[in-house]
Amino acid sequence: MKVTILLFSLFFVSSGYFINESFAEISENQAFLLEGSGFAVTEESIKISDIDFGLSSHQQRGSTIDFLIEDGFITLDNEEFIVSELEGKFLREGRYIRINGNIESLNGFDTTISFFGRLVEESKDAAVYGFTGKITTTDDIYKIIFTTKLSTLSKTIISSDSEKSTDFTIHIQKGSSLQGAENGIPGQQNSDPLRLRYFSMDRISIDPGTTITFVNDDDTSHRLVSGTGNSNLLNGKICSELPDNIPEGFNYIPAGSEGRDCDFIFDGRINTGEIASGDSLTITFDDRGFYRLLDPDYPWMRIDGYVFSNLNDNLVFGEGQNLGN
Repeated sequence: MKVTILLFSLFFVSSGYFINESFAEISENQAFLLEGSGFAVTEESIKISDIDFGLSSHQQRGSTIDFLIEDGFITLDNEEFIVSELEGKFLREGRYIRINGNIESLNGFDTTISFFGRLVEESKDAAVYGFTGKITTTDDIYKIIFTTKLSTLSKTIISSDSEKSTDFTIHIQKGSSLQGAENGIPGQQNSDPLRLRYFSMDRISIDPGTTITFVNDDDTSHRLVSGTGNSNLLNGKICSELPDNIPEGFNYIPAGSEGRDCDFIFDGRINTGEIASGDSLTITFDDRGFYRLLDPDYPWMRIDGYVFSNLNDNLVFGEGQNLGN
């Protein structure tokens, strides 16, 4: 109990520098990623907890903007919960965030969350929020303390004639296959802070019907698959819910199997197959929704994307960034 009180005391003391200006990028019909980590605390234990949500903002009423959480997960130590029914609000033009609803464990147990975040600091394209609240499982109630980053996903390329392009290219960067490895050995985390980006663009928002050509500039072949769960993993277990859509090399575990422990679950929507070095592959994204793409052979290589219409047209693609941190 004393540890719990100390943690909350440190959190609220450090939160004394909350600023008054709101995150300037928040508006209607926009896509965001909310990522962070912290602790989930009871009187009996303290668990490390990670949060990774993809969300889209919708209707604005006064200084409040509603949003839906389209995909994502929360972890409690090694236990993972995926998004079930979650929604939230940006309050006072983004100074605060409220999230409420249900998440579901991989064993099918329902869990509720209630989070409240306060803006701590911001840059031109991202903001830091401190969250408190609770996670209520079937066994316990956890008080949470998170530090998170809210970042925007870039909008589709705008051509020189001011019309949106529906066909563009993403490059798999040279050397990407070695960036998540130490001394060229996959599975050993590379500690080099200057490691390359994996893709020329790795956080995107596009309209339905957009065609993307993936060009492999690396020295080895790559494949991209879509799914849910923690796609920022090394030595993780990549599983499939769909026996008829298992890419070669996947460790398939049927839904509901006892002892199931999947870090990333293939959903069957995207499976490029092998893209050889120097080759390319074109995919048209017709279905709306949130996509997490990774290379199961080099799982630190990840793309997050939204396929939604009516997103803000004044946004353009930004440079890709290393999401392996």
